[in-house]
Amino acid sequence: MSFRSEPMLWIHLSGLAVVPICLDVCLLGLAVGDPVLPIWLEVALVAAMGVVPVVWMQLQRPFYIFAVLAIALKQEKLTTQQRQILSLINTRINKVLTILAAVLLVTVLWQLYQIAPVVALTLFPREWRILGLLLAGCSFAFANLFFQIPVSVMRVLVTSDAEFAAIKPYPQENIAPDFTILGLQVNQLLPKLVHTHTEN
Repeated sequence: MSFRSEPMLWIHLSGLAVVPICLDVCLLGLAVGDPVLPIWLEVALVAAMGVVPVVWMQLQRPFYIFAVLAIALKQEKLTTQQRQILSLINTRINKVLTILAAVLLVTVLWQLYQIAPVVALTLFPREWRILGLLLAGCSFAFANLFFQIPVSVMRVLVTSDAEFAAIKPYPQENIAPDFTILGLQVNQLLPKLVHTHTEN
């Protein structure tokens, strides 16, 4: 069966739907109070909180996509096809895409900062500006996370069948040290009905 039918690819791709929500919350955070620091410094702080942790992860130890909702599939349970997918995710091309995606989102952040005064929140005291920036930074981090992972997944989905067939499976012993694995590790991630095509 085609590697594109791997359910986890589509589950993580759907994370793009969360990005606009995270950016809306980021905008609300930026709209709290009046600037207390130079504009460039406030933008840099929010960008650093939102971009650096996610980009560092994707460049050093990419997110292990066979995980969802705090549970992850054990590496020894991965099929050859799934390990081929990991090989495509941990590539130089994906690292370049990670940087480009980060630049795009920082550009979006700058635009949000520009329009924040228009939606300024009068419900909160002006003294809460720092808390607003903290909220903006945290939500921007989630926006980055839910954007960066689908970007790496899209790289897999656009791979031709011939190219995929030539990909070597990622060495099982290198998965744990080379990928960021979050959550409790289990033997089965999805119901048998959905996951049967990945069994050996």
